[in-house]
Amino acid sequence: MQTQLPKTMRRLALANTLFPMLVSPILATEITVNNAKELREEAHRAKPGTTIQLAPGNYGNGVRFERIAGTEEHPIVITGADEENPPVFEGGNQGMHFVDCNYVTLRHVQVTGCKANGINADDGGSYDSPSVGMVFENVTVENIGPQGNFDGLKISGLKHFTVRNCRFSGWGGGAIDMVGCREGLIEGCEFVGKEGFSQTTGIQAKGGTENVRIRTSYFHDAGLRSINLGGSTGLAYFRPKVQDFEARGIVVEGNHFVGSVSPFAFATSRDCVVRQNMIVFPKKWVLRILQEQPLDQFKPCQGGVFEANLIVFDNRVQSFVNIGPDTLPETFTFRKNAWFSADSDRRPTLPTDELEGIYQVDPKLENAETPEMKMLSKDPRLQSVGAQAFRVKEF
Repeated sequence: MQTQLPKTMRRLALANTLFPMLVSPILATEITVNNAKELREEAHRAKPGTTIQLAPGNYGNGVRFERIAGTEEHPIVITGADEENPPVFEGGNQGMHFVDCNYVTLRHVQVTGCKANGINADDGGSYDSPSVGMVFENVTVENIGPQGNFDGLKISGLKHFTVRNCRFSGWGGGAIDMVGCREGLIEGCEFVGKEGFSQTTGIQAKGGTENVRIRTSYFHDAGLRSINLGGSTGLAYFRPKVQDFEARGIVVEGNHFVGSVSPFAFATSRDCVVRQNMIVFPKKWVLRILQEQPLDQFKPCQGGVFEANLIVFDNRVQSFVNIGPDTLPETFTFRKNAWFSADSDRRPTLPTDELEGIYQVDPKLENAETPEMKMLSKDPRLQSVGAQAFRVKEF
């Protein structure tokens, strides 16, 4: 026998079915601000669906946003009102700091000349409850540091985050430094090193970071290591807790690398993949396999995959893979990579036998060291390797 709802509850259920927007409306609100004071006030008041437009001008530095939250369907958006004349956050220790914020999008702003970090976003120290749904789009970060462990975009304890179409130029530590971040996407960005800045890494994934995709981006002399898959993090900073890896399940695909001492370093990492990238004239090594956590609780660096990449190199590369102690290079897979020496007839020496490797097929690159690079070769052996062959597959 079916239970009947009371009459008042039946009426409420019918109202919820017929008029859902009258029950819990989300009102999209658009507000324009002209200075940092107004920005702080409106951000504090913002509700899901609020867009805060920043008029052009200088907004100073040290702007802090704490525990502001949109929803997945209705994020809070902070955006420059004029894409051609973005608001500027300049000087001081850092431009902007997002503390324990959720579903907030930042776009069309410029951050420059900070001594410490350009933009900082973290979980507020609540390691078991990450900051969720942060998005950074069309943001320019430049001239950070210039020397020392100072990052363009420092993100700690973020989950389901996106960094898209951002530009980084001149930084001290990492252009993007991730500590304990999960399920993220970095795509369509540009990382350009600048003389006078220490630029240790372009992108660093450490402190328990896992399941992040880095794709369709351009790196030009973007640090000693363009991408550091792992690192050496103090145990107190691992999120959500210390496990047995610095980085796990990071996928690097469809990118264009020019220069750097080594485009890639696998450092105390597990099961990371580098595939279908274009790698042009690395300065010393193509990749490194390292163990930078000396503690026994961390497993040796292992299980990396390097496949379908197109590598153009010259005599600056004497050792293709730099292998550090206490690692498991024999667990790495090299497959279907195309190697072309621009000044000799030399094949790479790798820690394991390569499967279906392609050697000395000239890709005939045009504008090889610029974002406009093209591969002119029509050789069928090269059609499935390198960044030009990469196609985004959503999972």
